[in-house]
Amino acid sequence: MYKRYYNCVLCFIIALLTTVSKSQAQDLPKELYVAANIPDSLKENANSVVRYSDITQNVKGPGKLIVKHHTIVTILNEKGDHEATMAMQYNKKYDTYSGIEMHVYDEKGVLIKKYHKSDMYDGAADDGFSLVTDDRFLGVKHTIASYPVTIEQEYEEDETSLIDLDTWYIQNAEQSVQNEYYHLSINKDAGFRYMNKNINIKPEKNMADNIDTYSWKVLNLKAVKPEEGAVSWRVLPKIEFASNYFEFYGMPGDFSSWGSYGKWLRSLYADVSTLSPEREVEIRKMTDTIKTEKEKARFLYNYMQQNMRYVSIQLGIGGLKPFPATFVDQKKYGDCKALSNYMSALLKAVNITSYSAIINAEANKEPADPLFPFDSFNHVILCVPFKNDTTWLECTSTTAPFGVLGSFTENRRALLVTENGGKLVNTPKSTAQENQFDSNTHIVLDGDGGAKAQIKILGTGEYRQEYIDMSAMKTDEQKEALLTGLGIKQPSAFDFTFGKDINGTKEVELNLEFDKFCDIKSGDKQFYRPLAFTLWDQTVPILEKRKTDYYFDFPREKKSVTTIDLPQGFEVETLPTNQALKFTYGNYEVNYTYDAAKNQVTSIAKFNLTNHVIPAAKYTEMQQYLDAIVKAQNKKLVIRRKA
Repeated sequence: MYKRYYNCVLCFIIALLTTVSKSQAQDLPKELYVAANIPDSLKENANSVVRYSDITQNVKGPGKLIVKHHTIVTILNEKGDHEATMAMQYNKKYDTYSGIEMHVYDEKGVLIKKYHKSDMYDGAADDGFSLVTDDRFLGVKHTIASYPVTIEQEYEEDETSLIDLDTWYIQNAEQSVQNEYYHLSINKDAGFRYMNKNINIKPEKNMADNIDTYSWKVLNLKAVKPEEGAVSWRVLPKIEFASNYFEFYGMPGDFSSWGSYGKWLRSLYADVSTLSPEREVEIRKMTDTIKTEKEKARFLYNYMQQNMRYVSIQLGIGGLKPFPATFVDQKKYGDCKALSNYMSALLKAVNITSYSAIINAEANKEPADPLFPFDSFNHVILCVPFKNDTTWLECTSTTAPFGVLGSFTENRRALLVTENGGKLVNTPKSTAQENQFDSNTHIVLDGDGGAKAQIKILGTGEYRQEYIDMSAMKTDEQKEALLTGLGIKQPSAFDFTFGKDINGTKEVELNLEFDKFCDIKSGDKQFYRPLAFTLWDQTVPILEKRKTDYYFDFPREKKSVTTIDLPQGFEVETLPTNQALKFTYGNYEVNYTYDAAKNQVTSIAKFNLTNHVIPAAKYTEMQQYLDAIVKAQNKKLVIRRKA
C-alpha cells in the first residue's frame, strides 16, 4: 500500500487522543449553530447535518495549491461522533497548515470548547501496516457529553506536492447537507477536469486574467442511508478534480491520459528494476532445466514467496518509487511495489516480460474510470502477459497460489506500467468453482440427546485463504471464528486442527462433543436439525423497492455431506423433505436418505452463488431465495425409540 491519505486509520489513531483548549471568534449567522433550526426533513436518517461548508481551492500551478476549509456540522447522536475529530495528514517538506481552529457549541449555539493547533497531537502517521513512513498527522478529538452538539472546523493548507487536485466528498453516509459550497480557481491552460459521481450538478464558471473560477453549491440534500449490501462509491455523492499537469515530490508529470501517467510512473522504475549481472546468472542457473516460460515464472514466484517477506516502508517520492530490486534481494523484504518490482526483475533475468500494475485494492473497491484519469490507487501487483494467457501475481502474499488474485484485487481495473506508458486493463474475475467449501461430517447421536461430531473441511480460493489466515490467530480466536463462522451449537468439548495445504486446498478438521444436540425431546421422540453446522445462514431485509445493487465479496460453491448414526434402539419417524431452490444467480438443494439396515441418515446439501454482484432488480428474488434456504435448513429430523 502506498496511498498518501489514510483517513480511516487516522480517525482510529486520533480516537486515542485526549483534548485541551484555545480560542477563535465566529461571524457567521447564529442560526447555523443552533440545532433547533435544522429542518425536520434533514434529520431523517441523519446522524449529523452539515450546516455550512465552504472549501476554496486555489491552484497556483502544477502540484501547488492553497485550500481553505470552513465547516459547521451538528452531530445528532453517537453514530456521528467521528465528526468531532479533526485530523490532517501532512509531509513536513510539502505540506503546511495554518489558522487551525475547532470550536464546540451546545444545542443552543453557545460556545463550550475551543481548540487551536497547539492543542493537537503532532506525530508520525501510523497507517496500521507500514514500518516507516514520511507522513505525519495533526489530530484532536472532542469527547461529546450530550447531543445535539455542533462542531466548527477551520484551517488553511498549503501544498506543494500532489498528483490529483482533490475529491469533494459532499456527503457521508447518514449525513444530510444544509449548505455546502466549493470554489476552485486554476489557470485556464492547466487542463482542468472534474467528474461527478452519484450527483448531477454543474458549477458556475467565470474567467479573469487567464484564471478560470468554478463554484458549486449544494443545498438541503437529504441524508442517504445506504441499503444493506450496497457499496458507498455507488451511492454517496462526490466530485473528483484533476488537471493534466502535476508535480509530485519535485517531479513534474503529465496526467492528461492514462498513458502519460504510466510513462511518469515508468520513469520511477527505470533505475531500480534490474538485479546485478552476477545475481541474474544465478537466477538463470536455478531455472535452466525448466522448459516453459510459465513454469519458470511459477518456480520464481514460489522462490520469492519462500525467501521474501512483506514489510511496508513508505519513504521518499510519496511511497510511489520502489526500493531497488537489489535491495530487496539482499534484505529479503519489501512492500507491495518493491516486491512486485523484485518479482519483475527475477522474470527479467530469464527474459520474461512483466509489468507492475497499480490498483485500488480491497473487496469491491471502486475501479478506475477509463474516461477520467485519476489516481485512486493504493496497491501494486504484477502482470505477466504470456503468449497464450495473462497471469496476475499478488507479490505480498506468501500463501497465494501462482496466478490467483482473490477478492482483494480481482474484477477491477489496473494500470499497467509499460515501456509505452500506462495501459488500463481488467483483472480477472473468479468463478464459484474457484472458491469452494467442501465438507464431510459424521455425527453419532446418543440416546440422551447428546452427540459426537467429526467435521472435515476442504477450502479453495477465498475459503482456503480464510482458513490460512485463521490458522495464524490465537487459539481462542480460532475457536470463536470456527464456531461463529460455521454456526455451530456451543459444544461441551471442542478440538480442531488446521491440516495440510496442498495444490490450493486447505484442510480443517473439527472434533466436537455435545451434551445436548437435539432441539426438543418429547416422550420417546427427539427432534434434530440434521446438520452439525449451517451451510448458509445469510438473509437480507424485505424491501419494497431496492435502489442499488447488492454486493457479496465473491462467488462461491459450497457442499456438505452429513452422515448421522442414530442411537441403538431408535429409528427415523420423520425425514426432512428434499428441497431444490433456484435463483437467477445460484441454487440450493438438499437430499436426505435413510438406510434402515445401518440405522443411518445421510444428507447432501449444495449451495452456489454464481455472481457476487446482484442487480437491484433481482433483489426481491434473492431475498425470497435466501429466506427459503434458511427455512429448509431448519426442517427437523424426528427419531423415536423403537416399540
